[in-house]
Amino acid sequence: MTPNPRRNPARSATRPQGQITRGKTAPNRLRRVDAFLAAYDPALITRGDGDYQRALYVDLGYGAEPTTTLESAARLRRLNRKLGVLGVEIEPDRVARAQPFVDERTDFRLGGFNLPLKTDRSGHAETVRLVRAFNVLRQYDVEEVRPAYDQIMAQVLPGGLLMDGTSDPYGRVWTANMVRRTALGWELEALVLGLNTRGGLDPDAFQTRLPKSFIHRMVPGDPAFRFMEDWKAAARDTRSAETWGPRAWFVAAGKAMKTKGYDVAREDLWLKRGWLVWRDCGLEI
Repeated sequence: MTPNPRRNPARSATRPQGQITRGKTAPNRLRRVDAFLAAYDPALITRGDGDYQRALYVDLGYGAEPTTTLESAARLRRLNRKLGVLGVEIEPDRVARAQPFVDERTDFRLGGFNLPLKTDRSGHAETVRLVRAFNVLRQYDVEEVRPAYDQIMAQVLPGGLLMDGTSDPYGRVWTANMVRRTALGWELEALVLGLNTRGGLDPDAFQTRLPKSFIHRMVPGDPAFRFMEDWKAAARDTRSAETWGPRAWFVAAGKAMKTKGYDVAREDLWLKRGWLVWRDCGLEI
């Protein structure tokens, strides 16, 4: 979602900045992503001090239908029933189709990486605690990723998160960058590999679903490439665990990554749920 340099900056600042996505989605496609968000940083979702009182969860680029946004709202409000949710799309017809679902806690607006935040009559501006952008940046050139992060994170409160990810059409395999707003800007906090273990484990499937920032780096010598090669090797080395099912195999492979020196978060709990979380990965975007 990159602005056209020929436009008048004063005018383009209020225009949705970006490209229209394919918009394809399916019910429950991001169910496991929502579950991960709730488990990864529940305090961020429930936080209500200061500017976080009005802080939104933003589903950026929700697609042709508002399904994923509404599903996320229902799931995350199990933690925070007052959570404000904003679905953002760059295609006007998609926003129009979502208007019947608007209520006092849920809104759908036209926008892009320049999030369409509002100020109420009392002068209180909306703020953002969490942005999920799934299957959005995938279509961009890699050099556009960092500027997009810069623009999004400038609108997120300190301590907030951006989850930039990609999934297959049914949400069986997904990956995501967890990007944290810091005092100095933002940093990549973790890379996540997510799997619905009911569909079996194919280690190679994750590589084709990597976030845009890493998929081009699958070349020998790159740390991202080394991680994926080590992941595939760990899966091969633990293949015997498949006897007890794909979940057991995924857990065994994740624990093998830990022994290789990777900081795998909460391996006993999260691996069982199909989440390999590589913290402090040291990768540069």
